[in-house]
Amino acid sequence: MARPLIAIDWGTSSLRGARLGGDGSVIEERGFPRGILTVPVGAFPAVFDELFGDWMRVPDALCLIAGMAGSKQGWVEAAYCACPASADDVATTLAWIEPGRIAVVPGLCCEHDGAPDVMRGEETQVFGALSLLGIDSATLVLPGTHSKWVRAEAGRILDFTTAMTGEFYALLRQHSILARTLPAEDGPFHGDAFDAGVAHAVRSPGLLQSAFSARTLALFDRMPQGRQPSYLSGLVIGEELRSRALPGDAQVAVIGAAALTLRYARALASLGVRVETVGAQATWRGLHDIARTISAGAAAS
Repeated sequence: MARPLIAIDWGTSSLRGARLGGDGSVIEERGFPRGILTVPVGAFPAVFDELFGDWMRVPDALCLIAGMAGSKQGWVEAAYCACPASADDVATTLAWIEPGRIAVVPGLCCEHDGAPDVMRGEETQVFGALSLLGIDSATLVLPGTHSKWVRAEAGRILDFTTAMTGEFYALLRQHSILARTLPAEDGPFHGDAFDAGVAHAVRSPGLLQSAFSARTLALFDRMPQGRQPSYLSGLVIGEELRSRALPGDAQVAVIGAAALTLRYARALASLGVRVETVGAQATWRGLHDIARTISAGAAAS
């Protein structure tokens, strides 16, 4: 019988956990604004016990923690696992906090043109998404502050690249000349403005040129102020897709929260790309699949 699994996603700004059944189903979930940056040095055990200690008192409970808890600023630094990597590979390189009881899932690393790329937490989502979709090979994108594009084959993550799309949106939104004409708040999403931004970015040589259109459209009153944030969002996401040069018959799995997956799915569909979406449950399924591969010997090491 499978051990009771406590699955934790401990990020930079938020913390969420789930108590899973033997089949990977979610019995109970909790979420807190207690990302790693809110935890004082040395206080991770106390915070964990305060928020999830009751779950861990279940006999034979196993806890796996994904995300930034394994970074230099986290609970314990978990060395990156090199690509290609499967869930089995990740399970054999867990960083054990309490042997056989609490472990941190390592992130992944790969190399492109002599420069390393890294991820923490997304690898778990990818394994979970593949399992939920019933496939072992795919191109996947995980939108966010730093979007990850992942190539998986035969259940292994072969390689990935990072696009700082969300961060560039925030920089342009708050600290560039564009901020002078944009409204104080993003407001509701406007699909037509977003689509226009995607289309302009795809036709443009690059974001350094296309971004200025957000200002000129405002100067000539060709776009209402309330629609400008959606247009800018379309520009940066469109730039990300333009740089991917996806073939017209491509299929991409988009993993993440609904607000962002909707935008990426919409942008990809406008380019003729077939899209499947997977939500936040990918993390829980991924941790469940990693837990299933842990042998008694690995857990005791």
